Amino acid sequence: MAVPQNRTTKSRRNMRRSHDALVAGNPQECSNCGELKRAHHVCPSCGHYAAREVVAIATVDLDEDAA
Repeated sequence: MAVPQNRTTKSRRNMRRSHDALVAGNPQECSNCGELKRAHHVCPSCGHYAAREVVAIATVDLDEDAA
């Protein structure tokens, strides 16, 4: 079983972990509706990607009488 020869110092451990931080996303504006969306992803509000409709967004009308 592998056992470390010497103790890893806090400084060396933290220097190794310096690249592990999460970075915040950079949302882009949708060219069709103007909502913020993730880059290179379909817009969740209108279903467009690269100036064309990829996903048809259906609107659902909920009638209280039709229950």
